[in-house]
Amino acid sequence: MTENAISKIVVDTAVKLHIELGPGLWESVYEVVLAHRLTLAGLDVERQVSVPIVPDGIRFDEGFRADMVVNNLVILELKSVEALSKVHAKQLLTYLKLKQMKLGLLLNFGAAEMRHGIQRVVNGL
Repeated sequence: MTENAISKIVVDTAVKLHIELGPGLWESVYEVVLAHRLTLAGLDVERQVSVPIVPDGIRFDEGFRADMVVNNLVILELKSVEALSKVHAKQLLTYLKLKQMKLGLLLNFGAAEMRHGIQRVVNGL
């Protein structure tokens, strides 16, 4: 399955979830339900995935945690804020670079409408 095919399933599932639960709950609520639904859709979902940093050739797993990684191809970063900031996309791009992955989705469940809370972030596509 390609990154774009995964992305479509994730976006469709996130929009339905947002309609059902509404905006403004804690990120952890959306994370657990979204992970469950993506798994039901046949995707392999990992939550709170370590994004290690390797300065000077030494690996540190304490660096960062991606909210979700889907099929080892797409990183999902979930937010529940009034509006996304440029720093959120930069954070996701850093995760993509460190994990050597190409596509990430920034999903803001705090948006009034989910379609306004979705941002694709690409690394070298």
